[in-house]
Amino acid sequence: MAFAFVFPGQGSQSVGMMAAYGDSSVLRATFDEASAVLEQDLWRLLADGPADALAQTVNTQPVMLTAGVAVYRLWLDKGGKLPAVVAGHSLGEYAALVAAGVLAFKDAVPLVRLRAAAMQEAVPVGAGAMAAILGLDDESIAEACAEAAGAGAVVEPVNFNGPGQTVIAGSKAAVERACNACKARGAKRAVLLPVSAPFHSSLMRPAADKLAARLAELSLAAPLFPVINNADVAIESDPARIKDALIRQAYSPVRWVETMRKMATMDIDTVAECGPGKVLAGLSRRCAETLTGVALADLAAVDAALVNLGQR
Repeated sequence: MAFAFVFPGQGSQSVGMMAAYGDSSVLRATFDEASAVLEQDLWRLLADGPADALAQTVNTQPVMLTAGVAVYRLWLDKGGKLPAVVAGHSLGEYAALVAAGVLAFKDAVPLVRLRAAAMQEAVPVGAGAMAAILGLDDESIAEACAEAAGAGAVVEPVNFNGPGQTVIAGSKAAVERACNACKARGAKRAVLLPVSAPFHSSLMRPAADKLAARLAELSLAAPLFPVINNADVAIESDPARIKDALIRQAYSPVRWVETMRKMATMDIDTVAECGPGKVLAGLSRRCAETLTGVALADLAAVDAALVNLGQR
C-alpha cells in the first residue's frame, strides 16, 4: 500500500494538543531541541498557553513545525516506514522538508520564526486580511477579486484548499469588497479569518526577500523521497531549486487541490496527516476520490495507522 504524509500549517494549533499523543520521550525531546534553539520553552507554551500567545504567528509557526516533526519521529520510533511522497500545507512544507532530510531541524526552527516575523512585518496589523470563500468556483472567485482590487489595493486567491473551498487575501478593504462580490456570484459563505497578515498574497514579497537572504546561508540536501512543493506542485531534487520554491511560496498560492491530485497520479491511495488536526485528511478525498485520508491526531490513530498501512 503506497501512502503519503502531509503536514499541517498554521491554524491547527491549540493549547494542550500534544497531550493526545501520550507521554512520549521522542515528542518531548523534539520540543526540547526546538526550545533550546529558540531559547524559549515551546512545550510549556503549548501545554499551558495562553491561547492568545500560542496564536501569535511568531509562536505558532515554530510550534506547528515542531509538532509535525515530533509526530513524524514518533511514527519512525514505533517502526513506521518511510512514506512514498510528502507535502505540507504552507508552513507544513518546512516539516515535510525536514522529514525528507532536505532541511536540518535545527536550521528549520529559526528559519520559520524568521519567516513568521517577516510575514507579520510585511503588512501592518489590521491593514491586511484573509477570507474563506465557500461554495464558489475558482474562476468566479478570481473574477470577484479582480473586480474588488484596484487603485493600489490587492486581493487574490491564495489557498486552493479543496473544491469549493478557497481562501483569498490582500488589503483589508479589498478583501471585504471581494467577499461581497463572491456572495453576489453565488458563494454560500464568505468568512473573514482571524489572522494577522495576508499570507501568500503578493503583499508578502518583502517577507520573501528576508527569507531568501537567510536561505542563502543554509545548506540543503537532496530529498530522501519526493516532496511536492506548494508553489509549483513540482518535485525538485536540486537544493537550489528547492530554496527558490520556498522563497516564492511566501507570496504564491498554496495549490493544495493540485497537490492531492498529483499524489493520486503517483498511485498513492492513503494520505496521512502527520500532526495535530484533521483538516488535511478531510480534504484528501474531496480533492481526489481515489485517496483515503487518515489523521494521525493522537496516539491511538498513530497505532491504528501502523497496522492499517501494513507497518506492523
